[in-house]
Amino acid sequence: MALALKMGYKPRKKGWWESPEGMRFLDQRLRDSMFDRKIDAQLLEWVGQGDVVLDSWTMPWLSKTGFKIWLDVSLEERARRLTHRDEISLEEAKRIITEKDGKTKRIYDQLYGFKLGEDLSPFDLILDSESLTSDEVFETLSLVIDRLVLKPSR
Repeated sequence: MALALKMGYKPRKKGWWESPEGMRFLDQRLRDSMFDRKIDAQLLEWVGQGDVVLDSWTMPWLSKTGFKIWLDVSLEERARRLTHRDEISLEEAKRIITEKDGKTKRIYDQLYGFKLGEDLSPFDLILDSESLTSDEVFETLSLVIDRLVLKPSR
């Protein structure tokens, strides 16, 4: 976010990535990979230090370490959630998500050659969050991380 702010963007509000400004930022990233390379280098540095939780679409492919989780949800459900958050039509929400996903996939395919959302091989866990609330996703992941990743001694 700090780098986007330095570039003159205002990514702080909820739903920014789906906004016209967020889409312009994706277009800029398609033309110039500098932003993604800088962010990913910083994230890899943090991964190397350990004991970190990241929300990143690239790290599962770029880092060989860590427990990697993919949250799966259909376009229909994502669009439904977006309609509630942004008070837009279902058709508009689907159009925005499809455009955003297409641009994001092109960025990572051009930059790193992986197929975002298609190749799930780097992931240790794929959670179907279609019918889960955000609290239920958090609770589920907390339990999984506690039991499988942290493995407290008993």
